[in-house]
Amino acid sequence: MDRCGLVDVATLGAGIIVDLRYATSDNFLGTRLYDGRSAWLLAPAAAKLAVAAAHAATDGRSIVVLDAYRPLSAQALMWAARPEPGFVAPPERGSNHNRGAAVDVTLVDTDGRELPMPSAFDEFSERASHAYSGGPPDALANRDALRSYMERAGFVAYEAEWWHYNDPESKSGPLLDVPFAELEGR
Repeated sequence: MDRCGLVDVATLGAGIIVDLRYATSDNFLGTRLYDGRSAWLLAPAAAKLAVAAAHAATDGRSIVVLDAYRPLSAQALMWAARPEPGFVAPPERGSNHNRGAAVDVTLVDTDGRELPMPSAFDEFSERASHAYSGGPPDALANRDALRSYMERAGFVAYEAEWWHYNDPESKSGPLLDVPFAELEGR
């Protein structure tokens, strides 16, 4: 089956947990945007994520994937609900998520507890920025450690969102609107 070059990140090995927030109502819209069960990235981005997970593992942490490939139709729903440039990309331009070239991540400890960050995932505030210097020191240290793992693996941080990372090698790919059911063979 042609999966448009997308790889299921669950096949990458230990140290990666999938918790797709847009497949649930636990997101900034409070509603489910897609029916995905698996997180998908283009092969180069998937390989980088495996490297980042290995870096995190050396510190006793695992990477949690909150969003990866996102169908363009889901992007349109996000934009219709919250047209906020800088946080939500308009569907005409698309997002690197719609290419399988971006991933939203956070960290958990060895017991699977999510580590504190300066803001909640998808919080549209200054606290989400990598430049934010307020808040608890442990949250800032966790954000900075996540950035270190991801950047050492070859990702580029999006400055406005501590959770969002782009793969510069994959971001020129086409915008995709492949349903998760098709990718997952359902």
